Amino acid sequence: MTEAPGGLLVVDKPAGWTSHDVVARARRLCGTRRVGHAGTLDPMATGVLVLGVDRATKLLTFLVGCDKSYAATIRLGVSTLTDDAEGEATQALGVGDVPALEAALPAAVAALTGQLQQVPSAVSAIKVKGVRSYTRVRQGDAIELSARPVTVSRFDVLAVRPGTGSPEVGPPIEVVDVDVEVDVSSGTYVRALARDLGAALGVGGHLTALRRTRVGRFGLADALSLDELAARSETAGGDGIPLLPIAEAARAQLPVHEVSAEEALALGYGQRIRSAVPDADAVAAIDADGRLVAVLDETRPTARARVVFAPAPAKA
Repeated sequence: MTEAPGGLLVVDKPAGWTSHDVVARARRLCGTRRVGHAGTLDPMATGVLVLGVDRATKLLTFLVGCDKSYAATIRLGVSTLTDDAEGEATQALGVGDVPALEAALPAAVAALTGQLQQVPSAVSAIKVKGVRSYTRVRQGDAIELSARPVTVSRFDVLAVRPGTGSPEVGPPIEVVDVDVEVDVSSGTYVRALARDLGAALGVGGHLTALRRTRVGRFGLADALSLDELAARSETAGGDGIPLLPIAEAARAQLPVHEVSAEEALALGYGQRIRSAVPDADAVAAIDADGRLVAVLDETRPTARARVVFAPAPAKA
């Protein structure tokens, strides 16, 4: 039985949907159970969610670790349990002297740019003793996660907007909303950046809006909304869904090793070939017909296939 080729589908996730909700919707629209995603987005977040359909699900492993870009709004003056607007307030100090805070903001942002040791948000998917951290927090457990290395390569402040907030108890307080754009390595929590920025300024902080604008080389310009996908599916069935072919997707994201017919055959039989991209652990092997043959590990003089897309022909 021939395996469906599939491809990548870039979705603009709406607010209020989980990443699993989007996958379930894509399965219905594409008419296949084989759909996965390359990295979750929280329900409150919107933006780029990369899906793999059918055989392209094998590519998702190599997209999960890509750098990502976000546009976000950080509210200074209030801390929450979840480090975002969905959690209850744990501290509502307000910002006090707004001009002084604005003057201190550039240095605090600069200190959170570059290579950092970041403590993930307690309400995260990280497992603690086999249980998701967010589950343990909701059960009332006190969770302390270990810091892990992340890189914030860009942290730009676009706007600073003083205003008032309404804590659950007490009179309104002064807050400052900071609109930012960030480029970060995989595994970076933008919620934690909001928390740490508020802590550095001594006023607390949390995330009120988050939009992912890029995953690797795939951005909002490549994305379609679920409504747009549904309309295309209704007019043309599953064939109306604009999947990016797996070879094009691999070329867009990975270094490429153009392989000969003999090398493609060898890879299909599980054999090694000569490496062509030094020290690269994920390389797209593409043959003369433009097919994605495999993704290779070329960290050694001879390359091995991490995953094969075009198996060797069956023997007569």
